Amino acid sequence: MNEEKPKGIVYVLENAAMPGLVKIGKTSRDSMYERLKELYSTGVPVPFECVYAAKVRNDVETERAFHIAFDPHRINPSREFFEMESERAIVLLRLLEVEDVTPDVQKEAEEIDSESKVGTKKLRSRGPNLNFLEMGIPVGSRLKFNRDNVEVEVVSHNKVKYMDIESSLTAVTKQLLNVSNAPATATHWRFEGKLLREIYKETYLDFR
Repeated sequence: MNEEKPKGIVYVLENAAMPGLVKIGKTSRDSMYERLKELYSTGVPVPFECVYAAKVRNDVETERAFHIAFDPHRINPSREFFEMESERAIVLLRLLEVEDVTPDVQKEAEEIDSESKVGTKKLRSRGPNLNFLEMGIPVGSRLKFNRDNVEVEVVSHNKVKYMDIESSLTAVTKQLLNVSNAPATATHWRFEGKLLREIYKETYLDFR
């Protein structure tokens, strides 16, 4: 009997203009490009950022399960926004996924509107860059990439070592994802099982 093919994509999105909120939704298309365009045209000042996206067996049932599970955090019954940490949704989606398509969706998000990147950068520029020491990640620590079992070693407050070469974590992420634009670096790495993005938020909570 043939294995059932994936049906649709379930995604976890964040927006720099909506700190603290997570959007969990689905699309039956094979690509997120059109869906991301639709979301950007609904009055938000900057495009959504894909934190995680995956192909699933049944997008309708999977999305419904997410909405039921996180209903207490839903800010409006008619909207797919939840006031919670994205990591909670990511953990569940990783259990249900057939294929992780996060890098592909992040590339599509970069293509939505090149002019919007200026606005996105302005919003993000108010916050500090990743500082491993401030985030409680000491020199010598190992950071794990979300895919392919890749690890890097922290060698300073803002540098890591990968394949005996010291560089920024962003540079390593670009290399692994094979992209030229700056990726959402903190969404791709974990320290002691915890997503760097969540550690960042906890460290700079006053800023957020």
